[in-house]
Amino acid sequence: MARPNGEKFYTPKQLTKIAADIEKAVTIPVNTMIEAEHRVFDLSEVEKILRDAKRIAVQDCGCKTENNNCDAPRDVCLSLDNEVEYSLEHSNGREITVEEALDVLKKSHEAGLVHMAYVMKGQDKPGLLCSCCSCCCHTLGGLLRYGIHAEVLTSKLVASDDVQRCDDCGDCVPRCVFQARRMENENLVFDPEKCFGCGLCASVCPQDAIKMIPRETQ
Repeated sequence: MARPNGEKFYTPKQLTKIAADIEKAVTIPVNTMIEAEHRVFDLSEVEKILRDAKRIAVQDCGCKTENNNCDAPRDVCLSLDNEVEYSLEHSNGREITVEEALDVLKKSHEAGLVHMAYVMKGQDKPGLLCSCCSCCCHTLGGLLRYGIHAEVLTSKLVASDDVQRCDDCGDCVPRCVFQARRMENENLVFDPEKCFGCGLCASVCPQDAIKMIPRETQ
């Protein structure tokens, strides 16, 4: 699909077909402090997913390769267990260790990519861990452009701001791909209803004023 500014993206029809194969996509914060029940977790959820996997492979992101709308890192898509063989046979995938996979996620987090765990139809656990941008990737881009993937994209966490510590620097605003943060009259405005808990904002806050909390405690 050719866009007026020269970018390519999926059509609504293509996105609907892709969504039909996905049971759910859950955002996962990486390299971000998470407060829950007075405990602090760092990489815990995604590390558990990776350590529970028997095999892991990394490959170039198909969305970024196909659409080529940005210069974000491409070798950031992780396949787990049953998805590994397909990655090795049909892409440039290569098997890696858990530690290497965690390094991949840390690298892509620093680049501002949103991490999502995909559970496909007929499966009960994630088979893919993707690092997504809004300009190339079908689930994240589809949600922001058309709302098509809203029924499959979920999050367990949401950002919580400490207004006493926040100095309205605005460093978190460009990191928020879901447009939950903006500046108004030099003041930070945060809309938690738009937050999908990716944690990109929290990791760049110089005042440590943003924490990730379980969504049900919001």
